[in-house]
Amino acid sequence: MLNMLALLQEVAAGANDSRGLALVGAAIAAGLAVLGAGIGIGRIGGSAVEGMARQPENSARIQTAMIISAALIEGVALFVAVIAFLMQGKINY
Repeated sequence: MLNMLALLQEVAAGANDSRGLALVGAAIAAGLAVLGAGIGIGRIGGSAVEGMARQPENSARIQTAMIISAALIEGVALFVAVIAFLMQGKINY
């Protein structure tokens, strides 16, 4: 994913004809980051609820691990989204 962003940024820095493609690439990168984070957090939440239903005595440990994992996934998604927005700012009009 990050390799694709680097290639699109290089294209955006080059010719003026590729401005639209770079904006589309940045939008796709941000969208995929949000989509992937949503799917990942959904799977974590579903698995955590299933684990708590099977072993109620370990629900506190499962919930703690779920929250930490969800926070890490959100951090990565935010990082990719920020890179995509920075890439949009590199384009000169």
